Amino acid sequence: MAGESWSNVRLEAIAATDRKGFAMGPFGSNIKSENYQPTGIPVLRGVNLGDGGFSGSDLVFLSEEKAAELQNSQAFPGDLVFVAQGTVGRVGIVPDVPMFQKSVLSQNLMKFSGDRAKVDSRFLYYFFISAGGQQTIRSRVNPTGVPCISRPLSSLKEFEVPLPPLAEQKAIAAVLGALDDKIELNRRMNATLEAMARALFQSWFVDFDPVRAKLDGRQPIGLDAATAALFPAHFQDSPIGPVPKGWKVERFDAHITADRGLSYKGEGLREDGTGLPMHNLNSVYEGGGYKHEGLKYYAGEYRERHLLEPGDMIVTNTEQGFDHLLIGHAAIVPRCYGSKGIYSHHIYRVRNKPSSPFSPHYLVELFNNRRWHYWISGFSNGTTINMLPMDALEMPMLVVPPVDLVKKFTAIAEAAHLQIEDNKQQSRTLATLRDTLLPKLLSGELSMVEPSLNT
Repeated sequence: MAGESWSNVRLEAIAATDRKGFAMGPFGSNIKSENYQPTGIPVLRGVNLGDGGFSGSDLVFLSEEKAAELQNSQAFPGDLVFVAQGTVGRVGIVPDVPMFQKSVLSQNLMKFSGDRAKVDSRFLYYFFISAGGQQTIRSRVNPTGVPCISRPLSSLKEFEVPLPPLAEQKAIAAVLGALDDKIELNRRMNATLEAMARALFQSWFVDFDPVRAKLDGRQPIGLDAATAALFPAHFQDSPIGPVPKGWKVERFDAHITADRGLSYKGEGLREDGTGLPMHNLNSVYEGGGYKHEGLKYYAGEYRERHLLEPGDMIVTNTEQGFDHLLIGHAAIVPRCYGSKGIYSHHIYRVRNKPSSPFSPHYLVELFNNRRWHYWISGFSNGTTINMLPMDALEMPMLVVPPVDLVKKFTAIAEAAHLQIEDNKQQSRTLATLRDTLLPKLLSGELSMVEPSLNT
């Protein structure tokens, strides 16, 4: 039950009076693809809405003139945006950053601007993503056909929210927001670390930038003298084209072993998390990287060869369709799932041979590199299901850098990977704490206002 000073109010009672409190994206053909341009006023679309805010990726823009024509569909920082059709229940806040100082809603989105003297928009956001808020939204969904909110703007005005005094709203939003801000900071840090490892691999082992710099008589950028000395100053011809002088070119199977995982039975799967973690096709993101939400648990029969360890590299060998978005991409098994796990038959476990200079962190960047992936995925075949044969991991020729250089890269990439794992684990802990606090704070069970003392 909400606190004694809380009251249930409709959104129409706390809407902004200094600008349009409720708005919806234009229906029909008011925004056409030919209206889009590279810069200008961003168009907010459902595809841009994720994790409570709007990202700057995949945005489209309108001219100032076209946006002015759609004044009744504009949104501003702090506005709450709701999906009115399709993925109903998704809610976000327009961020207060330069890109989104003014934006235009696309069709099927609606927004609410609150009176800042009465309501904190972040508090409202946390209410609407809570179980009670989601129920409020879904109670207005048309039960037939594509999910949509009946009479969208009228329903939005009638949404009822439990509202504490403004100071308590801000305090609740600050606590929950601080947790989300740290989760977002960790996500951005991980994206930077992943990009750094991939860029370094591309520069050193694909584009050979330090070699080209030396060939031109320049000092390789960003390298200390010891690292720079590991790169030659010339190229040599090879069966796969020019490679740094002194570097070998060998078949891939001279360096790795690959094994297919367990062909499992459905009755062995466990929803309660018992059994062994089973890494499967859904454990790898398109483009590579480990996907935690895809993990399954298995308590059926298996053999020793179906086991893997933290730090092993897995490669997908199956894909529905032929876009090569997933097949042939790789990930490293995280430490957080314990010392032993299983991998399914849609996955290859790839290990470097003891005689090879390669490491899992080198190999995962190799497989997820665009040029190598294009080559490897070209071996795939099938009719409705695309399959990657074992030959794809044995036949290709590749350049083999010196051992010391691979060790140098591995040290950098492994440190980045371990930091990414730690950040993800911290974010999962913070998300659990946030989800635990959310209903307690929004029900008034936990108060952010100190009780007064009677004297």
